[in-house]
Amino acid sequence: MSEQFEPSERAEAAERLRKAGYSEADVQREVSELEQKSATAARIFDLRRIIGGLFVVYGVIVTIVGLTDGDAEIDKAQGININLWTGLGMLALGIFFLIWLKLRPTVPPPPPLPPEAVEPRD
Repeated sequence: MSEQFEPSERAEAAERLRKAGYSEADVQREVSELEQKSATAARIFDLRRIIGGLFVVYGVIVTIVGLTDGDAEIDKAQGININLWTGLGMLALGIFFLIWLKLRPTVPPPPPLPPEAVEPRD
């Protein structure tokens, strides 16, 4: 999520950049680049991606173990191939999280309006 700055902080930062020789277009370009980077970071570190990926990886591992279980392991679980069913459940949950991420991507909050846009002009 991007940091939200107070209008006075934003104005002070813009004034410092102008004094350093940057034009208004340079300041606006820098702000838009930072907002794009923030939105990219929000998408990359979405917890649904991390949780879904881990469940898929562990689900594949546990499913493979369940497919290769012998009769002794199945008998320990009272005749149920618990590794196979748990692995398939983990795979389903991981795929659910990844599909959810794809269908409902994270949308960063809109930047606040500048004070000139909020206050009526005389």
